[in-house]
Amino acid sequence: MLNILIISDEAKDIYALFKSAGFAPDMQNSRTEPAEPGSGPSAGKGYDIAFLDLDTESWEQRILDVRHRMPVIAFARPEVRKAVEAMKLGASDFLEKPLTTAALSEILDKHKKKILNQKYGFDELIGMSPPMQEVFGLIKKAAASESNVLITGESGTGKELIARAIHRWSPRNEKSFMTINCSAIPDTLLESELFGFEKGSFTGAQYAKKGLLELADGGTVFFDEIGDVSPLFQTKILRVLQEGEIMRIGGSRQLKVDLRFITATNRDLKMACQRGTFREDLFYRLNVINIHLPPLRERAEDVPLLAKHLVQKHAAKRKDILIKGITGDTMNVLMGYPYPGNVRELENIIERAISFANTPEILPSDLPSHLRQSPAKPRATTQRLREALLAFEKETLSAALIESGGNISRAASALGIYRQHLQRKIKEHKIAI
Repeated sequence: MLNILIISDEAKDIYALFKSAGFAPDMQNSRTEPAEPGSGPSAGKGYDIAFLDLDTESWEQRILDVRHRMPVIAFARPEVRKAVEAMKLGASDFLEKPLTTAALSEILDKHKKKILNQKYGFDELIGMSPPMQEVFGLIKKAAASESNVLITGESGTGKELIARAIHRWSPRNEKSFMTINCSAIPDTLLESELFGFEKGSFTGAQYAKKGLLELADGGTVFFDEIGDVSPLFQTKILRVLQEGEIMRIGGSRQLKVDLRFITATNRDLKMACQRGTFREDLFYRLNVINIHLPPLRERAEDVPLLAKHLVQKHAAKRKDILIKGITGDTMNVLMGYPYPGNVRELENIIERAISFANTPEILPSDLPSHLRQSPAKPRATTQRLREALLAFEKETLSAALIESGGNISRAASALGIYRQHLQRKIKEHKIAI
């Protein structure tokens, strides 16, 4: 259901335009807000896109209030200065008055990929579980900040999706998003790839080349698998973080770069620091904001949502039959599997099942054999198993906290998890310290 926020003294007339444009069915939960600053969209909660009248007072503050939470479409009487200023402040687009149904339809179609039309999700991420709702909240806060972000979690949980969401909802969204797989760059090519080189700086350098960091200037750099980097890589990146400068190979001057760093790893970097394999000063510079993405087995209630979404995503690959959904028995099987490969494995399973399906709904027989080795259990049994696992988890956490004398950091280290993860679990289980 599409929720549209209209901020204007003429809000009722604009709502009527939406209705005449055919958007009324999707706007039944939408609300309009008065033009006075500080009212209505103070939180922007529950809205997917905002239409802001620049002919109202304090419109500049309005953009700042909502730009991180949703796309903002500014509109006003034709005035170049005001339009340019609105775009600089973070508006996604600008419309001239008088608004028309054609213009509204066109702008909504243009931004449909940015509009959140799922009840349980954020950007390209999906989840209704408390851990994922917490992740969505952290993404929004990270997007509104310029601080570096470290995303942790097992392989296949969707760490790059989080990085891309942060970039798309940040003021840097019009600039480049540079993904660098740290483990894929050998030390011999490290400097030339990251920093570039000048013509004649070494044999074979027949032209000047910009490095990846210089190309990303003004945007976001995402270092994937940062836990796998060599000591040389760590040293080079630390200097960029500290000074905000790079120098091409063979260059004679430092080049200033404006970069926002997001990193991801499936390793325990804090433990790596203790072992001496990862620089502690680099860890603290990267880990300003930490977002831990829980494994799929810890948020089993998200499996039905994800499965249905993945069916919709891959159904078009079958040209001979329209795959519409998943049977209840099939969902029971999917709910009872632990997913060591996380969401990536679930997607593989669903895509394979769509290829093998002979009916509009995916049957248990369409799933891989290793999922069908044990009979599907009723969902009530699955729920009792989940309750037993939660009870065991609470007991384990409590024991670790008792052994550590209530020291959360020591308990987290003993359990092999991050401090933030343990803090969340303590809150979930209501464990008294």
